[in-house]
Amino acid sequence: MERKEIERKVSEFLISEFEVDESLIRPEARLHEDLGIDSLDVVDIVVLVDQIFGFRIVPEELIPVVTLNDFCDYVERKINQKKENVNSINDAKAE
Repeated sequence: MERKEIERKVSEFLISEFEVDESLIRPEARLHEDLGIDSLDVVDIVVLVDQIFGFRIVPEELIPVVTLNDFCDYVERKINQKKENVNSINDAKAE
C-alpha cells in the first residue's frame, strides 16, 4: 500500500469517525493536543486499523507516536512488516 493511500485512509477515518475538522489534518498535527484524540478514541482506532489495514496495534508501540505523521509512519511500517512476513513464509514454502 502506498504512503498516500495510508494517509488518505487515516484522514478519512479521523474525519468520519472522530469528527476531526479536515482543516486540522496535516502531518505535524499532534493527535491529542491538535486533533483531540483521547485514550478512549485510541480503543476505537485499534479496531479501525485492524479492519482497514489488517493488523493489530500493539499499544506499547504507540508510546512514541505523537503526530499524525508518526501515526502514518507506524501504520506504514506495520504494513511493510506484514508484507515481509508473508514473503518469508512463501519463500520457505517454495524451498
